[in-house]
Amino acid sequence: MERRDLIKVAEEIKKAKLIVALTGAGISTESGIPDFRSKDGIWSKFDMNEYGYIDNIIIQPEKVWKMLKILIEDIAKAEPNNGHKAIAEMEKFGYLHAVITQNVDGLHQKAGSKNVIEIHGNFREARCLRCGRIYDIGYALKQEIPKCECGGLLKPNAIFFGEPIPKDVFIKSFSMVEKCDVMLVVGTSAMVYPAAQFPIIAKQNGAKIIEINNEPSMISNIADYSLYGKAGEILPSLVKHLFF
Repeated sequence: MERRDLIKVAEEIKKAKLIVALTGAGISTESGIPDFRSKDGIWSKFDMNEYGYIDNIIIQPEKVWKMLKILIEDIAKAEPNNGHKAIAEMEKFGYLHAVITQNVDGLHQKAGSKNVIEIHGNFREARCLRCGRIYDIGYALKQEIPKCECGGLLKPNAIFFGEPIPKDVFIKSFSMVEKCDVMLVVGTSAMVYPAAQFPIIAKQNGAKIIEINNEPSMISNIADYSLYGKAGEILPSLVKHLFF
């Protein structure tokens, strides 16, 4: 990461009217939450085809909930890292207007971000598959196979493969993507749709794409700037340059 690159990126952000961040699992790995697709990620320990689809939790709820409880425990222990805090600081001072996150850990909100769109839902809540009632996740964790008072099966209020993203969440995200002048793409492999399309749509509408990732990704080919390294190091450095 060159200092001159940070200066150029800071200049792009300063002159932009609407800045959006799209974040993925990579920003939270520095907080101790494993990602899904790396060699040591969640899907390396639990087969995605057995645990990741909505049909899996319906057919084998006890099996899937055992995995979910491990993941929820990891999330509960996690704290925002310097990357999350830098994003919250950017919003506080008007250098960021929305965070569209694929993460379900709530660390952006915990760091102080206000306008967070959780496109894949969250693990703070559980939702009944029969009546739609929402519970605090603690209610579900007390049960071996979590059930609603109506008798329906509970699942985390997050999107599993095979489930649609809620229409209102998608519309809000898409609106921000279409209108932004700058999009920060942080810690995502850009392999999961529809979020993987967002940088492409933003680029087609004239936005500058700034990639912050540990390594090149699918976004690198369209990025105007690519800063490789830890988000927890790059983002705080970027914030400093915004105030120069």
